[in-house]
Amino acid sequence: MSKAFTKETDNEDDDEPEALAPLPAGTKNYMTPKGFTRLRDELLQLRREERPKVVEVVSWAAGNGDRSENGDYIYGKKRLREIDRRIRFLTKRLEIAEVVDPAQQKNRTRVFFGATVTYANVAGTERTIRILGVDEADIDRGEVSWISPIARALLKAEVGDEVEIKTPSGPEVIEVVAISYNDA
Repeated sequence: MSKAFTKETDNEDDDEPEALAPLPAGTKNYMTPKGFTRLRDELLQLRREERPKVVEVVSWAAGNGDRSENGDYIYGKKRLREIDRRIRFLTKRLEIAEVVDPAQQKNRTRVFFGATVTYANVAGTERTIRILGVDEADIDRGEVSWISPIARALLKAEVGDEVEIKTPSGPEVIEVVAISYNDA
């Protein structure tokens, strides 16, 4: 087969670029010190360990001749693009990060960033969530982003306050049962 009909470029990209999670216009990317450290550590690990290893494999594979059927070369180049994309994403997120330590919160009677909030719905079912940054929230661990509808409804509320949240099934009233900053 003629080389004219083969495609080998360095900028082949099968995946969509990793987009930044949306933040309200003009706001900062709030995160806890632990969240900032976790992202920074991931960035350093990618730059210092993982990327150099993949570059070494790709250069070794490139020296083996025909790159069009060289699995190590093809996979290595793809993995290198993924690593570089993640490095760009982490770098951008850390540049706009505003580190907020919930342990330094003076007013612990109101819900602010980093608070752990227990609330109850009208049926009396209680649920506990922690309000964190966009990049560190994990709903499976009961963590929500500070820009989520539930967090925005709860912000500045006190114990005993009733707030209305918008749910897919319509508006729902919830009552703040407890607020803590202990596990921050």
